Amino acid sequence: MTPASLIGSARRVTVKVGSSLLVGQGQDRSQWLKSLAADLAELTGEGKAVIIVSSGAVALGRSRANLSKSRRLDAKQAAAAIGQPLLMQAWQSAFAESGKVTAQLLLTIGDTESRRRWRNARSTLDMLHRNGAIPIVNENDSVATEELRYGDNDRLSARIAQMAGADLLILLSDVDGLYEADPRRNPSAKHRDVVETIDEGLIASAGDAPAAGLGTGGMRTKLEAARIAQGFGCSTLIASGVGDHPIAALLSGQARATVIRAQGSPVNAYKAWIAGSLAPAGKLVVDQGAVSALLQGRSLLPSGCHQADGDFAQGSAVTVVDPNGAEVARGIIRYGAAEARAILGRKASEIPTILGYSRGDELIHRDDLVLS
Repeated sequence: MTPASLIGSARRVTVKVGSSLLVGQGQDRSQWLKSLAADLAELTGEGKAVIIVSSGAVALGRSRANLSKSRRLDAKQAAAAIGQPLLMQAWQSAFAESGKVTAQLLLTIGDTESRRRWRNARSTLDMLHRNGAIPIVNENDSVATEELRYGDNDRLSARIAQMAGADLLILLSDVDGLYEADPRRNPSAKHRDVVETIDEGLIASAGDAPAAGLGTGGMRTKLEAARIAQGFGCSTLIASGVGDHPIAALLSGQARATVIRAQGSPVNAYKAWIAGSLAPAGKLVVDQGAVSALLQGRSLLPSGCHQADGDFAQGSAVTVVDPNGAEVARGIIRYGAAEARAILGRKASEIPTILGYSRGDELIHRDDLVLS
């Protein structure tokens, strides 16, 4: 399995771009950023959903405001607050030639660890993709605390890939993958083209030093991110982003990378999580017509449901039972208990009138549902 084949077959791609690539060491990187944006726009033109996880806010903020490189949290937060608008301006300018709309998402660790907030963020990503926008995600460093933060965007990118159901995570670095030793210290070190298993020994051998002075993560954090991705069925490419058009170089075979193979698929991992890892917070009783629709792979609509038990919130796991009480499915519901009861048995077109808003036509979308 080559980098080109992985990119070619992927439907959803998350790309992480580090501070050292965006800001450089006193160099103008705007042309490089435009080349990367052109590559990613090309992927979206092929029908792929692309998410960018971008570092650089702190580095840009420090440069603009002449802030010191203090390790104090409030200094980092101030730099992030100054630099985040600059970072988005850079991305918007880079995508201007392709006509692509960019969108900013600033997340904290609670957004991927809280099931409800995770679901809300996932819904936002889905809506952006449906409307042709490219999400630019970063950790909200202006409010995140040392105790409650990802710490580096490698790990954040893995969590975002999981949230989006990505089947490929690309970690762009200042080296073209994993070596058996540090290639900057040992030029004869052998490149690892493929990694099947990431164990503690491999992570320990990667060391702790950041790949470049501006970043917070090195090869160790990239392997930790890849292990997270591997666990939910997402392959990872660790590749160099130093040169122009880094994605096109991978597709043409002119650049190499380390491939870390997925185990399973994102869809299967997500379904397994719903089926076995979540404790149901409520129960929906549906009619026989809805049962037949679910067995055919369709979503659960309000019209087929006539009873909702439990005090569940939007984004909770619920069981779906037939008129005799037999469990048919489990899924993540889009509406809270009071909302669900208000629209039971009603047509999807009536939801905005009844509630004053809509979270979608389905009580449970088929992507968030697994048959029992």
